[in-house]
Amino acid sequence: MTMTRIAVSRRNLLATGACALVAAVSLPGPANAAALDGQNLTNEELARKWYAAWDKKDWGPLDNMLADNFTFSSAAGDDHISKSAFKTQCWKTQIDFIQHFDLERITTGKEDAFVKYLCHTKNGKSFRNVEYLRIKNGKLQSIECYFGAQSSFPSAVSTGQK
Repeated sequence: MTMTRIAVSRRNLLATGACALVAAVSLPGPANAAALDGQNLTNEELARKWYAAWDKKDWGPLDNMLADNFTFSSAAGDDHISKSAFKTQCWKTQIDFIQHFDLERITTGKEDAFVKYLCHTKNGKSFRNVEYLRIKNGKLQSIECYFGAQSSFPSAVSTGQK
């Protein structure tokens, strides 16, 4: 028996993983999150509330949506960073750069949400990302950010190159 070796690029591997992730969170099932601030929010409502809170430029509501053991991961070298590291490395560096998010697609599962958005920046540019949100007891447990096409970090948009 001969074994054939197939080379797979990181980009194709990530694309395959993203497609599998969309398929996994697209399966039917309840999409309820536990009570948050006295409200019984669905996972979609919690996701929408998360991105809307960025528009207000106020850390307090965002912090309240995050579990104490929250982690954030992205291709920018953020590998399961803590809530405090997220605030320092992501919130504080991006809050004066991000204007608002247009949520283009939200798919939810029992304990998660998959969000595709178009982010508008204060310098008039825009970019797309997808994020996978794990949710438990009405709190965001983790977010994994996947950058859109032709993006790098820091992105060309944030450095004024595009």
